[in-house]
Amino acid sequence: MIKTRRLVVGISGATGIVYASRLLELLKPTNVETHLVVSRAGDITRSQETDLTSERLRALADVTYTIGNIAAPLASGSFKTIGMVVLPCSMKTLAEIATGLSESLLSRAADVTLKERRRLVLMVRETPLNLIHLRNMLSVTEAGAIVFPPVPAFYTEPTSIEDMVTQTVGRILDLFDIELPGIRRWGEDVGMEKSD
Repeated sequence: MIKTRRLVVGISGATGIVYASRLLELLKPTNVETHLVVSRAGDITRSQETDLTSERLRALADVTYTIGNIAAPLASGSFKTIGMVVLPCSMKTLAEIATGLSESLLSRAADVTLKERRRLVLMVRETPLNLIHLRNMLSVTEAGAIVFPPVPAFYTEPTSIEDMVTQTVGRILDLFDIELPGIRRWGEDVGMEKSD
């Protein structure tokens, strides 16, 4: 299949790497070309939360970059994408993005996404939230990002963790106008009474 759109996928060190691996799996057979950058802490979390090797995770993406490669295409606004998603997004990564501190390729790519007025979705992972977290979320929202905590949709009647992860990833992809089959929607697949 010819890949016609590019999506940048960032993985930071917060818990929830299963969301990123599922997103990459779902996009593999589509026309969306995925460009992956994983932080050092993201690789540590991967090894603690999954049986995925670094190589297997990166093989899910079309193109991968090392975290320190500031000369990568993702670091330039002239590299056309439909946007970027960071999932999971740690509070450290959120703080870097909120303050414009481009210490790594991940935070630089997010900064580029904002400056080019492209869609940036941050799946923030922390609880409870302190005032610094909330202020950083406000800052990125004011800059144009979307803060998207991974809150499960129980109206879909999930029967497994995979169901909940897939539904959440599908909702994230909706924000990029990427539709996938099997994503249940309120008012379409659930929550509507059938008329006689």
